[in-house]
Amino acid sequence: MAPSILSLRLLVQTVERGSVSQAARAVGVTQQAASARLAALERELGVALMVRSTHGTRPTEAGGLVAEWAAEVLDAADRFDASVLSLRESSQVSLRIAASMTIAENLAPRWLTAMHAGAPDLRIELTAANNEAVAAAVRSGSASIGFIETPELPVDLEHATIGSDELVVVVGRGHPWARRTRGVSIEELARTPVVSRESGSGTRLAYERAVSAAGNPPVRPALELSSTSAIRATAAAGDHPAVLSILAVREQLAAESLVKVPVRQLRIIRPLTAVWRRSNAGLPSAVRRLLEVVGAAS
Repeated sequence: MAPSILSLRLLVQTVERGSVSQAARAVGVTQQAASARLAALERELGVALMVRSTHGTRPTEAGGLVAEWAAEVLDAADRFDASVLSLRESSQVSLRIAASMTIAENLAPRWLTAMHAGAPDLRIELTAANNEAVAAAVRSGSASIGFIETPELPVDLEHATIGSDELVVVVGRGHPWARRTRGVSIEELARTPVVSRESGSGTRLAYERAVSAAGNPPVRPALELSSTSAIRATAAAGDHPAVLSILAVREQLAAESLVKVPVRQLRIIRPLTAVWRRSNAGLPSAVRRLLEVVGAAS
């Protein structure tokens, strides 16, 4: 059985970097997995490839030769990936995007309008979901790129920060907090049940993490709702506060159906991030174009 491309890539990276741990990081696997694959490669080939010591890892004479041959195989494999990607792009003029609710509802429409203006024949599909589902869609290949707003970035995906967002506390006009000129303390906010998104939401995670970091873990939500519009409407009814992106409540604040409540000594800023799968062939042209559009709009 021929060695796997990943095993050969680990071998080449280890020889170049002189370290299994550095090679593992470059390829995107754990050091334990990298060591196991290199050991399996030595067993498959029947020769010792590496000499390990406290000063690092260096190739044996046979290991140096195999690494040279492996580099040629990897070059050919990368050219193959790039050719297949080009073929797929030419035969499938589509772009599948997954985005968190906040981004899908408040930012993506402008991006997609600009994309369509520049490429009217491009078929664009946008799926809105929570951050965990977005990352899963990118991993599975059902989305070419994802946009998330969580402080916890998936370590197995490539990513780039595209902007930032602020979370604010809002209440209906009839809520007692609406009349507080000094707002509320972190402690009072933390012990007050809020209307929240479900577990896996970046908005919920950012809020809970920020309040907990101030020494006040929040109580369980009063309600868990799956959409931003439902949370806004429930908060506007006046019974419970909500924590939402400022992007999602601008119109309601302007119309005064919701009131922003200051929280003393707390400001919640979170990154907005694009994520995609690692690939030696590079990003599809439609994805690259979308990132250019996003960058221009930021």
